[in-house]
Amino acid sequence: MTDMPDLPPTLETPRLRLRPFRAEDLGPWCAMMADPEVVRFLGTGTQAGRPRRFDEAWTLLATLIGQWTLRGYGMLAVEERASGRFVGRAGIVHLPAWPEPELSYALVRHTWGRGYATEACRAVLEWAWARFPFERLASYIAPGNTASERVAAKLGAVREGPIDLLGTPVIAWVHRRLPSALA
Repeated sequence: MTDMPDLPPTLETPRLRLRPFRAEDLGPWCAMMADPEVVRFLGTGTQAGRPRRFDEAWTLLATLIGQWTLRGYGMLAVEERASGRFVGRAGIVHLPAWPEPELSYALVRHTWGRGYATEACRAVLEWAWARFPFERLASYIAPGNTASERVAAKLGAVREGPIDLLGTPVIAWVHRRLPSALA
């Protein structure tokens, strides 16, 4: 476990604020996780691609938030800076059975196609590379999720190939730390 009192951080991009989750995010979070289109490519095992009931969404959120204490990193709520509206999540998840930390995101459907996923994940990557000794972060993408493959490619990830993640086939895309220009 880690003791990092300054975590979770707040990260800002031109259009987004990535911040710690708040109690008032629970309603929009649960609505997002109940949307069949949003969750179509999310999850593993019996949860794969299935909308979440309130109790399942609550438990998942608590798990993602808990990683800040257990690992020193985790998920951040994503909100639009202009409106202050919750639009999703982005961050690093590393569940016990995961082979390595994952750069992950999910956004509410009405924001798709605006470049928010790339913008949020780029901010998370920059923060992670500056703060942790990760040499690589994975993005586990369900087969057929071409939108997330495009995001991974825009962020410089390389398709490494198929793996089995807790009984769910996914494609591992790998983000590698770039050598420092000063090194």
